[in-house]
Amino acid sequence: MSMYEKLHTGELYLPDDDEIMKEQLNCLEKLYDFNHTRPHALQQRENMLREMLAEMGEGCYIEPPFHANWGGKNVHFGNHVYANFGLTCVDDTHIYVGDNVMFGPNVILATGGHPVLPSLREKGYQFNMPIRIGNNCWLGAGVIVLPGVTIGDNTVIGAGSVVTKDIPANVVAVGNPCRILREIGEKDRESYFRDHRIPQKLQ
Repeated sequence: MSMYEKLHTGELYLPDDDEIMKEQLNCLEKLYDFNHTRPHALQQRENMLREMLAEMGEGCYIEPPFHANWGGKNVHFGNHVYANFGLTCVDDTHIYVGDNVMFGPNVILATGGHPVLPSLREKGYQFNMPIRIGNNCWLGAGVIVLPGVTIGDNTVIGAGSVVTKDIPANVVAVGNPCRILREIGEKDRESYFRDHRIPQKLQ
């Protein structure tokens, strides 16, 4: 099995392999062009993202700058995904994002990891594990999601959290490491922020 073929298997591989580097640099050229578009070039940006990403549904938007190891080649977006400034996708393997997901500024989705054993890191070895984010999730500013993590539908991850393990659906989770704070429930049908109540017509 070639180094390139190991990208999506979870096995150790060397990321500076010639075949890997050649394709990766081609992807980064497209990413560079995307990040240098003008603010009014909305249709151009959408067209570029459809070429760059593995999948992209309807109504998706990424605010430049967008950072991705493979220029989004291994990023799968559902419908109506919004990413604020500075989304980083370490997309050395697949990142799956459902419908109606929002990313705050400077969120990091990191599929790539390195062995703890120093002798393997010295040789440059890496491994990749996919990330999966369900529908209707909101990841606040500065959230970091580590390799192999799954986040369930409707879940909110608080700003600055480091998600090291799977988080189930329908919860608010925060912290480093990220832990479940509470379930989403009746309180959230009444107030949208502290004592600010949701208008009756929106409930």
